[in-house]
Amino acid sequence: MKKIFTILTLSLLSSAYAQHSIMIVNNYSTNFDFQGKIGAHNFAGSCYPYVTSSTPTAIIVPADSHQGNGKELAYKNFKDQFASSLYPTTNWTLQTSATNSSVRSWNHPSIAPGGVISYNVKWASSQFQMYYAGTSTPEPGFSGQIGESPDPCTGAPGYISTPYGDAEWFNITTANITYSYLQIY
Repeated sequence: MKKIFTILTLSLLSSAYAQHSIMIVNNYSTNFDFQGKIGAHNFAGSCYPYVTSSTPTAIIVPADSHQGNGKELAYKNFKDQFASSLYPTTNWTLQTSATNSSVRSWNHPSIAPGGVISYNVKWASSQFQMYYAGTSTPEPGFSGQIGESPDPCTGAPGYISTPYGDAEWFNITTANITYSYLQIY
C-alpha cells in the first residue's frame, strides 16, 4: 500500500510541474519587433532544470503579430513548436545546475513531451529587446526580463512599462492547460 501511495504521490507531483502549457507571445506593437528568448524552469524548490531558447539568433516576433491576425508565437512544448510555430526554435539551452549547461536540439528526447526535462518545467520568463519594426536598430529603453510574478528564480517582474510600450506576463488555466502569455503593447 505504501508503494502505491508513493508512486501516486510522485506521479501527481511530477504532473503538477509538467510542461502542460502553451507559451504565447502577442506583439500588438506596430512600432517594434520583439527579439529575445523565452524560458521554462522548475518551480518546485530549485530552479533547475532551466531551459531557454537558443537558436543561432534571438526569436523574432514582428510588429503587429498576435492572435487576432494569426501571427502570434505559440509553443506547445519544446519539440512540437519546431513544426507548428511561425517562429520555431532550433536549439534549447538546458541547465541542470548553476555549473552544468548544454545545448539540446528541438527533437532531443530529454526535452520531448513526456521527457524528464519537459516533465519538470513550465514556461516562466523572457529576456527581450525591442527593435524598431523591420530594422536592426534597438530601442534601448524598451527591453528587460519579464516573467511569471513573483518568479523566485529570475526575480523578473510580471509587468514592464516604458515610454515606448508595455510588456505583461500572465497565465490563464483552463481544462488543466496553462496558457502563459507575453503581451507587448
